[in-house]
Amino acid sequence: MRRLLPALILSTLAALPAAGFESALKTLSTGNDSRGWEAVGRLNIGTDSFCTGTLIAPDLVLTAGHCLFNRATGQMVGADQIEFRAGWRNGRAVAYRHARRAMAHPDYRYQGPDRFDRISWDLALIELDQPIRLPSVTPFDLSSPPEEGDTVGVVSYAHDRAEAPALQKACGVLQRGEGVVLMDCAADFGSSGAPVFAMRGGAPRIVSVVSAKAELRGEIVSLGALVEGVADLRAALGSRTAPATGTGGAAVSSAGGAKFLRP
Repeated sequence: MRRLLPALILSTLAALPAAGFESALKTLSTGNDSRGWEAVGRLNIGTDSFCTGTLIAPDLVLTAGHCLFNRATGQMVGADQIEFRAGWRNGRAVAYRHARRAMAHPDYRYQGPDRFDRISWDLALIELDQPIRLPSVTPFDLSSPPEEGDTVGVVSYAHDRAEAPALQKACGVLQRGEGVVLMDCAADFGSSGAPVFAMRGGAPRIVSVVSAKAELRGEIVSLGALVEGVADLRAALGSRTAPATGTGGAAVSSAGGAKFLRP
């Protein structure tokens, strides 16, 4: 794997102060603002934790792999503890769905809240108990990796904007490694799993998923897992008919689980 910049200091997404790029965020607080982004939603886990997730099919939500794990026990959260709220804004969602199954990438291994050496596989899919088929909710397509210097955008929820998503329309790819991108995009608690978009063919397509927040030469940056691994993840999820156990590549059904608090 090509090494990312050596001055990079990884940390949990809640531990570092906000940086100047936060001012570039636009809260999508009205129906007009959020139109076209309804497939991005808040992924509630337990009663007091959440990540960001995005529909990539009527019944599939893409998020970060670490969102499925209890940071205290290292065990996967039960699917019955996961709810997807599509287009969540000001106390209402376009659609509410519970998870039927959830699965982290087969090569992902959760190693604790402060270990990020497997970011390239920090991907997960959540299969919903019912598909979302509404004219206003269009799942996003995936696309090829961005290059260094490309402009990308992020739509995310976070601890200080949990009631409406925010759009950062333009941030930059600083460096790309094998399966990982380093960006100057906003990331904070709750934005794990947020989709990173690039304009392809006149439409936004997902090229990465926000995984971690970091510090680079005194500046706050973010790291994302490229979505190239989603094809293998979809195949693995499709081949699983029963829940499995393990630290990675496991599927959980809607029975049992635990709460967790994750950056």
